[in-house]
Amino acid sequence: MSFRLRALGLLLLVAVAATVATAWLTWRQATGQVRESVSAGRAETSRITGELYTYGYTHGTWDGVSALVGELARQTGQRIRVLTDADVLLADSDALAGRSVRPVSDQPPVLVDPRPRLRFPDGKVPLASVKATVTALGEYRGAVSYATCLTHADAEVTTEPNRFGVPRITAGRKVGQCEKLKAAADAGEQISQDSEAVSKCGTERELRTCLRRAFAERAAAFAPSRLQVRIGVLHESPPSLAAAPTVLVAGGVAVAVVLGGFLLSRTVLRPIRALTSAARGLGQGDLTYRVPEFGRDEIAELGRVFNGMATSLQRAEARQRRLTSDIAHELRTPLANLRGYLEALRDGVVEPTPELLDSLHREAMLQQRIVDDLQDLALAEAGSLTYHRAPVDLRELLRTCRTAHLPRAEEGGVRLELAIEQPSYVDGDADRLRQVVGNLVRNALRATAPGGTVTLALGARRDRAVVEVRDTGTGIRAEDLPHLFDRFWRADAARGRATGGSGLGLAIARQIVADHDGTIEVESTVEVGTTFTIALPARGATCPPAPASGPAGLPVPRDRDRPASR
Repeated sequence: MSFRLRALGLLLLVAVAATVATAWLTWRQATGQVRESVSAGRAETSRITGELYTYGYTHGTWDGVSALVGELARQTGQRIRVLTDADVLLADSDALAGRSVRPVSDQPPVLVDPRPRLRFPDGKVPLASVKATVTALGEYRGAVSYATCLTHADAEVTTEPNRFGVPRITAGRKVGQCEKLKAAADAGEQISQDSEAVSKCGTERELRTCLRRAFAERAAAFAPSRLQVRIGVLHESPPSLAAAPTVLVAGGVAVAVVLGGFLLSRTVLRPIRALTSAARGLGQGDLTYRVPEFGRDEIAELGRVFNGMATSLQRAEARQRRLTSDIAHELRTPLANLRGYLEALRDGVVEPTPELLDSLHREAMLQQRIVDDLQDLALAEAGSLTYHRAPVDLRELLRTCRTAHLPRAEEGGVRLELAIEQPSYVDGDADRLRQVVGNLVRNALRATAPGGTVTLALGARRDRAVVEVRDTGTGIRAEDLPHLFDRFWRADAARGRATGGSGLGLAIARQIVADHDGTIEVESTVEVGTTFTIALPARGATCPPAPASGPAGLPVPRDRDRPASR
């Protein structure tokens, strides 16, 4: 089965299962919520009772509360029935709405007591608390009478609690008879009775509790009565959810998921098909295949990585072909010379003189040198080149290299100098490192005209020992520097094997330095000079030097210690 069908099948299964589960859960939860909405929630109950308490506290009477009950019923959608604690009906939302009165819910009624809870300012002594209670009763009696009168006169009434928690009434407009009633209440006609009732608390241990109880008992005679508020309808069936909309929505979700899965699979499979085709082309040897790169997601990143891999393979094949061509070119001339002279000797055309034999020997040695360089480079790049590691004194190594190349420098009229700042030691193969430095010195001597200078410098840079080979020669063009370490590459195409070497020396040198965990870099300016810099991990100045030279400062000969060239 194709990936597309499997992906679509899986997405369809997940979509159907998720849709069915979501639809069932939504239907169940919605039905439960509708059922619960028939009975008053805590928030609605709190709002209704709070509004009723505020009305009684502010107006001092329940007259006119029907309008408030009707408004609350419309806003909350609840059936509200309000009775006094003596079971006197004050308002019923069904009757107010002009509908048949339904049975009230069997839930216990909520009690609403509009009487204020007496507060005592902090720091009151017991005697002052008794007097404060009498004062609060008088103020509350006057506030109730005044607020009731204003309510009957249809005046706007606002209130705020005073220091005892008793309402302080403010009228939207003055009503003469109410003002007189307020003044009469403030005259304190009930003060003596209040004082007698409150004074009984003087012997109580819990004085303030007794005073609050006495306040409530005295206020019951003139304050609005407590209310019993019933909310909800008895045994009313909750409305059920319609199944059709739920099924329609679930089907729409399923279709949307399936379409989304189809588009997703198409989006994923298109670049995969392109990658498959390109990979098949690469497998058949066509390295020009590339895949389109669109977007920034993982698939696009995979395409970019694939293109990078294809480009790397194409470059590697080009290098391989170029290397094969270069090797054939380098070997063709010496082999042709050898063949020509051998055929001439066989045919008796030329005499086997010592000079001819010496020339043939040089051609054979040149061929052997190219083959050995290729073998060294192959082993180095494969990580199989043998190294005999030991502590190496770079100061002694540079002195040895100078001694070995000084005759050639003097012959060419070039000064070969040393510039050693301090002793430096590294772990490495002394002969291989000398091979690297020797290659650089030969290149520098070849590029430097008579009267110029080649300098072997030794220094330190942090934890690295730094060897520099500087010359004042012709220099290298900037566009040629990136190719300097390529195999068989020469900056001057006119230089042949006789003057320019095999073209493998720098490639071998770079690999040897890399195998010593070091780096080799080059800086050059045309007609000014060139500097090769080798940086190797230093051991420290106290390590003993390795025996890297023989008698008279000359290098110890080895079978594979032979010169390499640029």
